[in-house]
Amino acid sequence: MTIAANVSGLSVAWWKEPTKDQWLAWIAAWLGWMLDAFDFTIFLLIIVPIANEFGVSVTAVAAVLTFTLWLRLVGAIGSGWLADRVGRKVPLMLSILWYSACNFIAGFSPTFTFLFVVRAALGVGMGAEWSAGSSLAMESWPARSRGLMSGVLQGSWAVGFALSSAVYWLLFDSIGWRGLLWLGILPAIVCVYIRYYVKEPEVWVENRKRQREHKQEVPVPLLTIFKPALLTNTLTACWWLVSSFVVYYPIFGLFGTWLQRDLKLAAAGGGPGLSVGTQGRLREPGGCGGRGGGDILSLYTPTP
Repeated sequence: MTIAANVSGLSVAWWKEPTKDQWLAWIAAWLGWMLDAFDFTIFLLIIVPIANEFGVSVTAVAAVLTFTLWLRLVGAIGSGWLADRVGRKVPLMLSILWYSACNFIAGFSPTFTFLFVVRAALGVGMGAEWSAGSSLAMESWPARSRGLMSGVLQGSWAVGFALSSAVYWLLFDSIGWRGLLWLGILPAIVCVYIRYYVKEPEVWVENRKRQREHKQEVPVPLLTIFKPALLTNTLTACWWLVSSFVVYYPIFGLFGTWLQRDLKLAAAGGGPGLSVGTQGRLREPGGCGGRGGGDILSLYTPTP
């Protein structure tokens, strides 16, 4: 009977399996991550102008990226902790408001130190968004297409990068680097959509109900992943992620800086190159094409 049920389920198109609420939640997470990418990557395109205005080296400005990425860890852990207690929507909205505000405030920076601190703080919201958004979208998503849609969700980062490249190309000469940072406040509008149209995953609602009935939280200590049984998996995952970041950011992250400083390309000339280069990420393993395409297999893999 179980096998018959599974076969019957496969006769339904995978995109018809999710409910309206599941699609609304997934769209919210997709928008949040895409706009997170926009707010983060717009800075990658204005490193040289910032260095020139404040009279500091390009290396000093690029160092902001390191601290921003480090603070992603703080945001992710804090968001995960909060999401288990108040739901996924609140941390997601807070994270979007956080990184939007940081970008906007950075546009008013009177000194390089001020800019450094505010842009580094953006990392908290950046890490918090993925933690809450991915849980909101995928926690109750149908198992058959969960792999595919998680890949497409992650691939929205590339769309955000492409968007920031296009905006830089079209608007930098008119509004400068400060104006581009001020545009970073626009993603906050998505919070209105999340507030009124997105519901908490049924899985979380049911688990929270049971915890309250038994008057007991279900703790998942962070240090559990470093115990002997999971240590190998944890270290392997960390190694792969660190390797990916080390390779990715010097190439894609500083590509715009290289075009501007070494090839002397202005926004009008560098923008198209940045956009084309960014599209390559749609096809790399971490982007929409590579990850989502590989996970198409999940559509045809039997699930229990």
